[in-house]
Amino acid sequence: MKPTDMFAQVGSVIASVMFAWAMFKQYCPYNLQEVIDKYSKRAFTFIYPYIQISFNEFTGDRFMRSEAYSAIENYLGSRSSTQAKRLKADVVKSSQSIILSMDDHEEVEDEFQGVKLKWAAGKHISKTQSVSFYPVTDEKKYYRLTFHRRHRQLILGDYLNHVLKEGNEIKVRNRQRKLYTNSGSYWRHVVFQHPASFESLAMEAERKQEIMDDLLVFSTAEEFYARIGRAWKRGYLLFGPPGTGKSTMIAAMANLLNYDIYDLELTAVKDNTELRKLLIDTTSRSIIVIEDIDCSLDLTGQRKKKKEEGEGGMRRIRSRSCPRKKQKPNRARSLFQGF
Repeated sequence: MKPTDMFAQVGSVIASVMFAWAMFKQYCPYNLQEVIDKYSKRAFTFIYPYIQISFNEFTGDRFMRSEAYSAIENYLGSRSSTQAKRLKADVVKSSQSIILSMDDHEEVEDEFQGVKLKWAAGKHISKTQSVSFYPVTDEKKYYRLTFHRRHRQLILGDYLNHVLKEGNEIKVRNRQRKLYTNSGSYWRHVVFQHPASFESLAMEAERKQEIMDDLLVFSTAEEFYARIGRAWKRGYLLFGPPGTGKSTMIAAMANLLNYDIYDLELTAVKDNTELRKLLIDTTSRSIIVIEDIDCSLDLTGQRKKKKEEGEGGMRRIRSRSCPRKKQKPNRARSLFQGF
């Protein structure tokens, strides 16, 4: 048989199969199609020994970005740079490092405790119906993990926990740190950029090393706090006249631990409900700073008096900064590392 005749026959067979499939999809009842699809997939699992898990970029009714997807993206970054042929590059603002990730339809291999796995990046594109001359496409990206079914327990347990933990650690190292300030019951933020470090801090060497060791031990003690049933947080009280380095100390702590800073101004908080909301909205691995806490001790009394005055029809407005007290040269600042 000539090659041209063979290709002609193969093409004819493919065309016949496609025609039969189109007729089946067109005229076969939908319920019957579901039954056939269901049992055909079951039959395929007996032949195909691999398991696939998909991690979609967006999940939930609110269409929020999946934390698992972000962690996997960070985890695969280093592996993509050495294996994938097509990469996507991004640069974090005010950072010298380039973050690499797999491009769509790329694959990389990974190994965990002697077991080989395969990660693939893909996307689903669906056209949404809208009144427009231009079709609108809806992209849904995902990562797909493929592994042999005999390693199910290892992958679903230790390996996925390993991926999420390492991916979140990479995210913390690469993320852009922020300085938050409260406005009413909401936080506003700017990029945190401060050159302070413990190396440049004017302090006794022994005391400086003691604080650094305490911070580093605390930052890695999550399991210890969970085991003893206590909240994973730690507090410091910084006290001294203006210009003695309290703000510099806080900045040095944030730079050492790579934490965000929440600067909480209690005089801008109306009541306990608003304060509770602000604290709930803080993220993990962050530092909460309470400015001038010595001036904030009478806030409850101020609010009570203000409420009574309002009920009595008085419209006098008082300053909410240390009212009826002479400003002291010393300032107290309370700092908490909230988790």
